[in-house]
Formats: sequence, structure tokens, C-alpha cells
Amino acid sequence: MQKFFSNKKLIILMVILIVTFGLLAVTVNIRDNKDTPPAVQQVGNDVVSVVGGVFAYPTNALKNVSSEFSDLYNTYTENKHLKARIDELSQNKVKLQVVQEENKKLKEELKLDATLTDYSTVNASVLSRSPSSWQSYLTINRGSTSGLKKNMPVMSGKGLIGRIIEVDKISSKVELISTNNELNDKFASEIMGDNNNSITGVVSRYDSDSGKLVMENVNDTKSIKKGQRVMTSGLGGVTPRGLYIGKVYGIKKDNYGMTNSVYITPAAELRNFTVVTIIKSQVSGER
Repeated sequence: MQKFFSNKKLIILMVILIVTFGLLAVTVNIRDNKDTPPAVQQVGNDVVSVVGGVFAYPTNALKNVSSEFSDLYNTYTENKHLKARIDELSQNKVKLQVVQEENKKLKEELKLDATLTDYSTVNASVLSRSPSSWQSYLTINRGSTSGLKKNMPVMSGKGLIGRIIEVDKISSKVELISTNNELNDKFASEIMGDNNNSITGVVSRYDSDSGKLVMENVNDTKSIKKGQRVMTSGLGGVTPRGLYIGKVYGIKKDNYGMTNSVYITPAAELRNFTVVTIIKSQVSGER
């Protein structure tokens, strides 16, 4: 029964279409016939207009939908392209910042090299620096093939940052002056006082809370002033004399009020650097 009604609806629709097209053909013939009275021609024109409008509406609607879909697709494609361009520009901006930062570091190393006229130096890049030992160690891309040896001091930017403790063929491990290793080799140092009088001591540890180096075993604190330069003294024969460490920040007594410690503002940025300079040896004939 349901199939019958479905077929019946289809038959009715076909009959309506046949009648409509037949009527349309008749009205067109009547309208175009010169002998047809004007009133009948007017009726034919109206019928053609109405029927044409009925069939033109879905066609025009479909055309408009197609045009809107095309515009929407073009907008989507353009938007996708613009997003890709934005991502590309953002990536290029990051690359530019990295290059600018590396260029800045290299310029600082060139300035440092210009002050180390008494020493033979080698520049190197930082290969790795573990987050778990960020303030203690790093690895550089120079080794024994570049003439590096254990205990050679390492500088960056403006000042001393540590010394080499392991040497491989093409890489070396550097222990930083800011290490928390209590067994590390200390740096014999001196504070340049008035009239070239020096006050000696040992840079033995790093205060992570204040970001200062700590100089202990100081032989005299009375003439120490804030801002005085601190250099390596060369005592002990491990590190050569005259390598810049930093400036005096202040003096602090220990918990018992007996021993004075000199706090030093490091000349080098100990938290972030990508290029370093290794001091190989003093040039012969100097000092």
C-alpha cells in the first residue's frame, strides 16, 4: 500500500510537469501568433512569466549558493595561506633573534680577545649544558686537536667562568666557577687596591641566592672598597695571573662573626652564554 501511494505521488508530479510544459508551449505559441487577440497574448505572456519564474527561482538559488560556496572556499584557502605566512614570519623572527644574540656574544668575545694580548686563546661554542647541572658544568666543541689541555681557564664575555676538567679529541668539559661541587679546584685571586697594592684570597664558592662569587681566606679587609677589580693572582700555578673575575660587591662576616668573606659581582653572565674563550698559555716574553 505504501509503495502504491509513493508511485501515485510520482505519477501526479509527472502529470503536473507534463501539463505545465504543455501549457507553457501553448501559451508561447499563442503569444507569438500575430492573429491572436491582444488580451489572449497578454494572458500568454503572464503565464510564461509566472512559469518561467517558478523554474528560474531554484536555478538562480542554486547559482547563488554555488557562488557563495566558491567565495567561502576562496576565503578559507586565503585564510589558510595567511596563517601559514604568519607562522613562517614568527619562525623567521625567532631565528633572527637567535642570530642577533649569537652575533652579540661573538662581538663580546672579540672585545675580550682584544684585552688578552698576553695570552694565546681559542674560541669555542657551547655544545651542551644539562639543566640538572646548569651552574656547574658545560661541554664545548674544542678538544685536544685544538691544543686544549686540562686545567686551562675559560672565559666568556668579560670575565672568567671556569676551567677545563676533561679533554677529548673534539670536545671538552668545563667546570664553572659557579659550581656547587665543594671539591672543585679554587681560584687564587687578588683584589687590586690603591697604589697597585693587592689583597689576596681564594674564590671558593658561588652564592646562588645572591648570584655573587665568594672570596675567602682574605689576608686583609680594611682597605677593600666596593667596586674594586678582582683578578686571578697566579698563585698555585694552575691559573695564570691577570684574568678578570669581577668587582667587589661587599664584605660579609660568617655566622660566628670571625671570618670575613668578600662578595664579588661576576664580570661574566654565568647563567647564559653560547660562546667561550679558552686561555691556552701566556705569550713568551710577557710577564
